[in-house]
Amino acid sequence: IRTVMRFPAAGSLCGVAEPIRDFRDLAAWQYAMDLAIACADVWEELPRFEAFLIEQLRHSSNTVHASIAEGNGRPTTADYLRFLGTASSSLNETRSHLIFVTRRYPSIMSAQVALELAERTSRPLQGLIKSLREKLHRERKRRQDRGG
Repeated sequence: IRTVMRFPAAGSLCGVAEPIRDFRDLAAWQYAMDLAIACADVWEELPRFEAFLIEQLRHSSNTVHASIAEGNGRPTTADYLRFLGTASSSLNETRSHLIFVTRRYPSIMSAQVALELAERTSRPLQGLIKSLREKLHRERKRRQDRGG
């Protein structure tokens, strides 16, 4: 399986937290990029008559990392969360396609590898969503406390 280059995780140097400079520093994006690459290995092994499934898998797997990146560039936390919701939904769609492939084509071992990557992608993505929801709640609370 091919993988993308790993960027240093935030906080990895001597226990000092490093700021997230852009989407490439996010573990969720890194795993999602690896997932899209793993899915490419899967669709290359699928029979050509599965063209619709191939296109669906291609689209859903690439939407995960793209939505994380696009959301990271949005001006508000609420906008960012909307894009992460799309990433989460697309991750579920990708997982469903991969489960189908593992059941219908058990000889395509790359599908099981991709499915494991999808499971690993979920945790940091859900953590990011949770963190931003808490941030949004704090922002709204501050606005209410100021009377606006």
